[in-house]
Amino acid sequence: MGYGRGSARPWFAAALACGLGLAPSEGAAQSSYSEGSYLSFGVGAFDAFDDDTRATQFELQFRPGLKWWLLQPMVGASVTTDGSVYGYGGISVDINLTPYLVVRPSVAAGAYEEGDGKDLGGTLQFRSGIEVAWQFENRMRLGLEFYHRSNAGIYDDNPGEESLMLTFAAPWSLLLGR
Repeated sequence: MGYGRGSARPWFAAALACGLGLAPSEGAAQSSYSEGSYLSFGVGAFDAFDDDTRATQFELQFRPGLKWWLLQPMVGASVTTDGSVYGYGGISVDINLTPYLVVRPSVAAGAYEEGDGKDLGGTLQFRSGIEVAWQFENRMRLGLEFYHRSNAGIYDDNPGEESLMLTFAAPWSLLLGR
């Protein structure tokens, strides 16, 4: 299998190389947990715009307070009522438009198992999305997240899907009672 037109392998290699360059050098990382860690819960629609394969989706995501420049790591998992499971890791960035309005774009890669749900063409899936959230005085957030998930053309079949999620994110410190 070559690197023909439309192949994602060169892009994946370039993204990996850039990602390795994001590792913080001494003094480059902000103080650990400076902005605080978040645990996010989500519920919404998997494949929101396709009546045939739409399912309810539940998601749990952890965003440690570590940051490299503006980038914050995230790990998460989602399950659907059709038995699909997706575990992922990636990066996001909080953009505070006001003291209360936060926009959070994100990208991630992970492993997908379709269960009785939609066949996304293969196990390796990429996710890109954006969340708009209201941040309360206690730093808890209520938001709406939209993201696209697909295999970026690395498999023969690449149907992709779009998810629309209602999210609630709580600072880890509040969950621990600190």
